[in-house]
Amino acid sequence: MAQALKLARRGLLTTTPNPRVGCVLVRDGQVVGEGWHQRAGQGHAEAIALAAAGEHARGATAYVTLEPCSHFGRTPPCADALIDAGVRRVVSAMTDPNPKVSGRGLERLRANGIHTETGLLESEARELNIGFISRMTRGRPWLRLKAASTLDGKTALENGTSQWITGPAARRDGHGWRARACAILTGIGTVREDDPRLDVRDLPCERQPLRILIDARLEVSPEARILADANCLIVAADPTPDKVAVLADRGIEVIAIPNAAGKVDLPGLMQELARRGMNELHAEAGFKLNGSLLREGCVDELLLYLAPMLVGDHAQGVFNLAAMTRLDQAVSLDIRDVRQIGRDLRIIARPKRQPDRQDAG
Repeated sequence: MAQALKLARRGLLTTTPNPRVGCVLVRDGQVVGEGWHQRAGQGHAEAIALAAAGEHARGATAYVTLEPCSHFGRTPPCADALIDAGVRRVVSAMTDPNPKVSGRGLERLRANGIHTETGLLESEARELNIGFISRMTRGRPWLRLKAASTLDGKTALENGTSQWITGPAARRDGHGWRARACAILTGIGTVREDDPRLDVRDLPCERQPLRILIDARLEVSPEARILADANCLIVAADPTPDKVAVLADRGIEVIAIPNAAGKVDLPGLMQELARRGMNELHAEAGFKLNGSLLREGCVDELLLYLAPMLVGDHAQGVFNLAAMTRLDQAVSLDIRDVRQIGRDLRIIARPKRQPDRQDAG
C-alpha cells in the first residue's frame, strides 16, 4: 500500500478534479503490475495496473489507495475490470467519499467472490485526497491559506514593502503548494498593491491553476497581470454589465455572489467552486481578506512561512481580526508540521473545529 500511495502522489499536480489514486498488483509475493491515475479522462490506476499485469493479474491481490469505482464516468468501472481480470483480493486504503461509489465498489467485488479489506494506511490516503474528500462530503473545496511574515507577525512594512520577506527556498516551496491546487484565490487589495501574476513558477508545471479574484465592486485595472489570459475568474457582489462585457470580450468570466452586506459571500463562493469541481483552493491575499476567510469559517489549513527578522510596530499583520478581551476567543490551531525551508520556518496548522464542523482530515 505504501508503494501504491507513492504512485498516487505522481498525480499530485494533474488529476483534478479526480482523486489521486495508485494501485499495485501482487501475486505469489511478487509485484506483477502497477498503475496510477494521471488526469481526468485517462485510465484509472486499477486499469493501468491490470494492463501491465496481463494474465498475471488472475489470483492476485490488488492494493489500491481508494475504493475501486463502480459507476460509468469517462471510463468504465474499475470494480468490473478487477472482477473480469480474476483478481482474488482487493485491499483499499479507504472507501470512496463520492456518493456515486461510497461502498458500492466493494459490495460489487464481494458479490463476485472477491475478498475485500479496507483501512490500510487510511490516514495517509485521506491526506493525499483531502480536497476531493472535502468536496464530496462538505460540498466545498479544502482551502489552504498561505502567508509569509516576519517572526513578529508582519507581512509588510508600513509603506507596503514586502518583497522579499522570505528567501528563495521558501518561495519555491510555496509555488509547489500553488501547483497542487485547483485554483489560487486573492483579493482586489493584493492586486492593487502588488499586481501579482499568481501563477506557478520555479518548478515544472503542466497545468496552471485557475486564478480567482475577489473584487466586490469590479475595480480591477484592465492592465492587471492577473488578467493576462482567460485563465481567471472574477467574483463580484454587484458588477455593472458594461464592465462584465469588457472582460467577457477577453474571455474572462465574472460571477456575482453577493451577501447581505453588499460584499462577496465567501461561504457561497466555496459552494460554487465545489460545484465547478474544485478540490483544493490556495489563498494568497492581504490581511483583510485573510481575516474574512478565517472569520467566516472558510479556512481549513494555514501555510505560514516565518522569516528570521523583526520589523517592529506599525507594520502590516497577517489577519484582520476583531480585538479580543479573553484568550478563549482566540482562533485555536492544531500544528500539523514544522520545518525549516532554507533560512525560513514553515508551519502547517489547522483551525480547530467545533464538533458539528469537523473537517475532512
